[in-house]
Amino acid sequence: MKSVEPATEPSHERIRTLLEALPYIQRFAGKTVVIKYGGAAMDKADLSDRFAQDVVLLKLCGIDPVIVHGGGPQINNLLGRLGVKSEFIDGHRVTGDAEMEAVEMVLSGDVNKKIVAQIARAGGKAVGISGRDGGLVRAEKHHLEKKDGASVKHIDLGRVGTVKPGGVNVQVLNVLKQGGFIPVIAPIAFDAEGNSLNINADTMAGAIAAALGAEKLLLLTDTPGVMHEGKTLTRLTPGDVKKLKTDGVISGGMIPKTDCAVSAVENHVSAAHIIDGRVPNALLLEIFTDNGVGTMIVR
Repeated sequence: MKSVEPATEPSHERIRTLLEALPYIQRFAGKTVVIKYGGAAMDKADLSDRFAQDVVLLKLCGIDPVIVHGGGPQINNLLGRLGVKSEFIDGHRVTGDAEMEAVEMVLSGDVNKKIVAQIARAGGKAVGISGRDGGLVRAEKHHLEKKDGASVKHIDLGRVGTVKPGGVNVQVLNVLKQGGFIPVIAPIAFDAEGNSLNINADTMAGAIAAALGAEKLLLLTDTPGVMHEGKTLTRLTPGDVKKLKTDGVISGGMIPKTDCAVSAVENHVSAAHIIDGRVPNALLLEIFTDNGVGTMIVR
């Protein structure tokens, strides 16, 4: 005779977690979420494995994830070995010809393929591409302007680009999604002459999310979100972001993150989230639970 032990409290807790996720699964089934993947979530083996599992679970739940990845530390490591010093201005890497060669080598040739392999190990099907492949992302040189007293300085960032209006070829991504594949995209695009341009990964993720009309844009970072006086600001509007930038609360590498989040929600993306990628299963916590993790930006 077979007997069954009574359900334990941890078992009930797991059931409650599943039930909490149910309405979100129903709400987001058939929708697209664009995820910018980088930072500790990509560098630490345990977190990167969980990320791959999270992405595969999203796909199995009927949600279409599209991944745009960074690779800054890996690029810095290669440039350091080559004796090239990295320089950043407002979160953008100054990119000369030598840096551009390293960027393409690391992002397209190394990081991208490792992410595809991790997703495969988790039971998913992924295809790794860059913005150059299939004419996915057309870009133009990015011109950075900074106020210097009463005047404005124009800063040359080298081969750094910004996505052109209407520059995302969504057909490429739709073909992959229809085939059941998860697109994994390296943030490299091409200009009118066919030259490679380095695109900030947050910026590219935002442009792709807007072009796809994604339900969500999720930016994984190494901070709990937008911080002010030691606390995470959990919900912001574009107006809030503008004021926080003016006040200096949002600065440095958080500028391109909030800029692309604001641009996304002003261009048909329902919500953008800046979340802490150091938290295990951060994607699932943000999408499938009531509280979420990090900062949400909505109109």
